[in-house]
Amino acid sequence: MPDAPDAPPPTDARLPLAGLRVVELGHYIAAPFATRLLADLGAEVIKVEPPEGDPHRDWGARHNGHAVWFSIHGRNKLSVTLDLKSEEGRRRVKALCARADALVENFRPGYLERIGLGPEALHADNPRLVIARVSGYGQDGPYRDKPAFGAIGEAMGGLRHLTANPGQTDLPPPRCGVSISDDLAGMYAALSLVSACWGRDRAPDGKGRVIDLDLVSSVFSLMEGMLPEYGILGRVRQPHGAALPSAAPTNTYPCADGKWLAIAGNSDLIYRRLMTRIGRADLADDPRMATNAGRCAHAGELDGAIADWTRTLTAAEAQAAMEAVQVPCSRLYDMRDCVEDPHFQARELVMEVQDPLIGPILHPAAPFRFDGLPPRDMVRWTGPAVGAHNAYVFGTLLGERTP
Repeated sequence: MPDAPDAPPPTDARLPLAGLRVVELGHYIAAPFATRLLADLGAEVIKVEPPEGDPHRDWGARHNGHAVWFSIHGRNKLSVTLDLKSEEGRRRVKALCARADALVENFRPGYLERIGLGPEALHADNPRLVIARVSGYGQDGPYRDKPAFGAIGEAMGGLRHLTANPGQTDLPPPRCGVSISDDLAGMYAALSLVSACWGRDRAPDGKGRVIDLDLVSSVFSLMEGMLPEYGILGRVRQPHGAALPSAAPTNTYPCADGKWLAIAGNSDLIYRRLMTRIGRADLADDPRMATNAGRCAHAGELDGAIADWTRTLTAAEAQAAMEAVQVPCSRLYDMRDCVEDPHFQARELVMEVQDPLIGPILHPAAPFRFDGLPPRDMVRWTGPAVGAHNAYVFGTLLGERTP
């Protein structure tokens, strides 16, 4: 990691996106999550923040006056401050985009056009610029101007309907616990951006494309076979709690120590090993259960038999018994379990890094694995202070005289 935040380290040529320059006009989660992935992969990401900083800097737990989440959210990025309401701020954004491969933004549709930074204006200076736009509902359609956050994407995209427990009407269906629709849109934005850069560099005209992504569509894309089920059969899939309606037995089962064990007996061979191990060979041999369709039709009976067995053991004991016969399973991990697990440690999924603003802090490794590139080398620095790279970006990259 660099000692001086205004002088980033030299580009690591081993990183697959080394040399790709991306401007981020993002706030909160979706666009910054996309650029975090790109930055982990080696892209030079210039995060443009308002003078007071991204509002996400105030989210979650704090230490030494700084949000610990932002240490991850802003890692490997260059932070510059600009007021987009000012002529000077807009001029510098245009200058940055003129020297960039791509832009990622998640303002409300129409905002950048109103301040003179829409695709037409940016492409006039840099026709090669790829522009990824993330919004709640998309750049067109009757809902384009409605405000939205991640919870709205979950709700309208169909996910929140599925997270309820069957028959439970006194409590609302819970969210999954993280900003899943923002993260999904961010992943799609990163993938689309890299794809568009690949296509641009091979197209005869070399022009950059505009990408339209939204939270609702990102969630809706995960609804598996539910749309054809409705279109062909008129069937609306209902919540199944912890079960999986398309495979059985797959559920989460109570154990003697009050903990839970997830078990996935999804295939014919695994199902037979599972039922034999819990002492229910009769169900393994039952012709009604010979196929996955038959097991799904009798999922309640199978879940009851498995739960009767897991209730006699602790979660660790039940997991060991399942693993001994090669049945996929896991206890439900909390963050302490993740940090202490030897597999997480061996894979370097949890890394301690030094954050100049916070001190020693744990970061999740980038989820990518490339041969010849240790996971630790993908985290070059932590989320910087607001405007930490103003002098470098405006002075060195734009060639301007800075105070």
